[in-house]
Amino acid sequence: MEKMGLNQLRESFLKFFEGKGHLILPSFSLIPESDKSLLLINSGMAPLKPYFTGQETPPRKRDATCQKCIRTPDIERVGKTARHGTFFEMLGNFSFGDYFKKEAIEWGWEYVTQVLKLPLDRLWVTIYHEDDEAFEIWTKDIGLDSDRVVRMGKEDNFWEIGVGPCGPSSEIFFDRGPEHGCGHEDCAIGCDCDRYVEFWNLVFTQFNKDEDGNYHPLEHPSIDTGMGLERIAAIMQGVNTLFEVDTIKNIMAEISKISGVEYGDKESTDISLRVITDHIRGTVFMISDGILPSNEGRGYVLRRILRRAARHGKLLGIKDIFLTQIAKVVIRESKEAYPELKDKEEYIVKIIEIEEKRFDETIDQGLDILKDYIHDLKKESSKVLDGQKAFRLYDTYGFPLDLTKEILEEEGLSVDEDGFNEQMKIQRERARAARQETDYMGADDPTYKLINANDVTEFKGYETLETRSRILNIIKDNQKVQSAYEGDQVLLVLDQTPFYAESGGQVGDRGVVESDTAKVEIEDVSKVFGSHIIHKGKVVSGEISINDEVEAKVDKNARMATARNHSTTHLLHKALKAVLGPHVEQAGSLVTPTRLRFDFSHFAPLTSEEIERIEEIVNEKIMEGLPVETIETTYDEAKKLGAIALFGEKYGDVVRVVKMGDFSTELCGGTHLSNTGQAGLFKIISETGIAAGVRRIEAVTGFGAHQWLKELNELLHNVSDTLKTNPNGLVQKAEGLVQQVKEYEQEIQQLKRQIAQGTIEELVNSKQSVGDVNYITAKIDNQDMNSLREIADILRNKLKSGVVVLASENQQKVNLVAAATKDLVNRGVHSGNLIREIAKETGGGGGGRPDMAQAGGKDPSKISQALEKVKVLLEQQLGMNK
Repeated sequence: MEKMGLNQLRESFLKFFEGKGHLILPSFSLIPESDKSLLLINSGMAPLKPYFTGQETPPRKRDATCQKCIRTPDIERVGKTARHGTFFEMLGNFSFGDYFKKEAIEWGWEYVTQVLKLPLDRLWVTIYHEDDEAFEIWTKDIGLDSDRVVRMGKEDNFWEIGVGPCGPSSEIFFDRGPEHGCGHEDCAIGCDCDRYVEFWNLVFTQFNKDEDGNYHPLEHPSIDTGMGLERIAAIMQGVNTLFEVDTIKNIMAEISKISGVEYGDKESTDISLRVITDHIRGTVFMISDGILPSNEGRGYVLRRILRRAARHGKLLGIKDIFLTQIAKVVIRESKEAYPELKDKEEYIVKIIEIEEKRFDETIDQGLDILKDYIHDLKKESSKVLDGQKAFRLYDTYGFPLDLTKEILEEEGLSVDEDGFNEQMKIQRERARAARQETDYMGADDPTYKLINANDVTEFKGYETLETRSRILNIIKDNQKVQSAYEGDQVLLVLDQTPFYAESGGQVGDRGVVESDTAKVEIEDVSKVFGSHIIHKGKVVSGEISINDEVEAKVDKNARMATARNHSTTHLLHKALKAVLGPHVEQAGSLVTPTRLRFDFSHFAPLTSEEIERIEEIVNEKIMEGLPVETIETTYDEAKKLGAIALFGEKYGDVVRVVKMGDFSTELCGGTHLSNTGQAGLFKIISETGIAAGVRRIEAVTGFGAHQWLKELNELLHNVSDTLKTNPNGLVQKAEGLVQQVKEYEQEIQQLKRQIAQGTIEELVNSKQSVGDVNYITAKIDNQDMNSLREIADILRNKLKSGVVVLASENQQKVNLVAAATKDLVNRGVHSGNLIREIAKETGGGGGGRPDMAQAGGKDPSKISQALEKVKVLLEQQLGMNK
């Protein structure tokens, strides 16, 4: 058995199956395409689902991949054991109705024994207990001793998820030796100990399970295999865990170098080293696929693992930002197999830096608050943190719930997750589209099951806006029908179409489909699983039927308006790189007839000067009337032309290049102008931030820009009329009014202070005492923080020795101030600690110096309740209740 590195193993597997006639596909993105059942790709077969069900035609009937995957159900266990990880790579060979069980087993055995040269006496096999065919192949064709073929039940060796394609499986195990076992005499395959390691699962997809639980043989059975790259690497390298595999060990070594902590020193630091090592791998690959940290969906998964890694860095004693250094090692170790990591290195590192800094700014504050919560729980002999408090940590200080849970678990405590989830309800509803429960294919769209695999539409929309077409399929009310009538909402499939289907950020075309006796207004056009184009519309007259010959006509004006916005988006992308720098990458876009939206990587708001320069460049290129050319070529040739490839996009053997003079060259499947001059005018109407390191520009072109300027002009004149001036004098008039308002506000505050100060003596006379210490509490409404501090200062001076706590409801919020004289500070009174506890009663927080502190609150109705706590808190600070 030759020792092989992880990268070497990946290459050897793919090369072996390429020799068996397999097409080697690059890893799909971690972001599932057209599959709402998954948040992230979690297996090698997940992105290939449409091929298994026949809804899509695979590029070849034999394919092989090394697929990057993320699994998060066991995220809390990552680090605590050496077996769990969130990121991994899955090797797999697949047959879509081509070869079946015999070849899958024979080739698997050939690779394991002749390429990897694993010792025969250490290999075992399991099969489904009813799969006699697999048993015959293993024992007779392969020649394996029958004692080494173990029959297992459905739970272990039958793959199915609900209804749909399913089948038995056969797994190959490696015996690591009795020294890794449990020591029991009956230790064998199926034991929970670490002796027998399953490393390759061969799934024989030969049945279709119906809703009644019956299994029907598939006409064209398929093969789906999966072998964990890290797991087979650990076997080949003779190490115990994935963290000791060469490339992963190199990542951990960098963490040890930064922290000064060696793996194996002690279990607590080993946990942190494993967490960081695993999570930084997932972080780098998720960002490389265009995922950004957020509080929703897959962005929240990224934020969780990145912040968990950052926190474990602190546990190792790392005080500075460090994950960017580790990320560079991940890129170095994986760049040969995933060259996009090196291409996007600057971007990946910057996103990690921004998120880690953001977390660093809030974690200390949040940790202090969580420590207070833990102290209070222990003091009250309680074991469960209130869900509202956990939500405050999440909402205000960026603490993922998992991090709060993890810290609490270290103290033997837990959190009220139901209470937390109640607080999260609104955010959850906004994000509910991120993941939906669906069937095997993730096809919650019922049209998926109603479209024949052969109903492939030929797109003619690059050359023409009208085609003579035949209706292949009509769907109405989620059912396939022969005909549809006036008033019906329908989905149509045509044999050929000029309609562009929504893709790459460009919306679908509008228009009509009509015959001599009927007319359908097309409202939208979309793709279902690749080549199937669906025309959504309403029958406005007559009757349409399957096989009718129709005229399909695109709305020319809408298509042209969309083309203006799409072509200008390319000009904008290049202008952004020219003005802001080469780090700018497209992170998303939307192109409609009325406007364009462009998301891009950048790490600060754009200045007015930058926006002006970007507009100038785009409009210059429009005025130059650059020719817009489209070229179909290979991906490699397109890269040689300097074409920009976009995040998250997968490109086939033949790609479409859109070239605008010598200024812009991009890979793009959208519809465009023939000359940039047709765009007319470009105007940016907004620039905002939408996520860490991502900015958004919205803009208009052509008639849309004209309409925007017209409305702006009308607004300008309306405001001028209201202020009784002309547009040229509007700024001067507004400045004068703003100055007037400021003067009035100052006068109002002065009057408020005079009124409040008029009650100073009344407040002094209302003083109370704790032992020999005088204190004043009062609620004075409509005071800003400055006024409240002034009044507190006056009262403190009047008391000569005492404590003052004032509260004010101002604009539906709570202002709180505490002040103490020097002699009482020396006796233990601390205004900062006092005001912090009082503020909690009003749903707020704050703090400050021992002699003067302030805080804010959210609930004015709790002011009286908060002030009532002053006496008890003073007694505690003065040690009177001991």
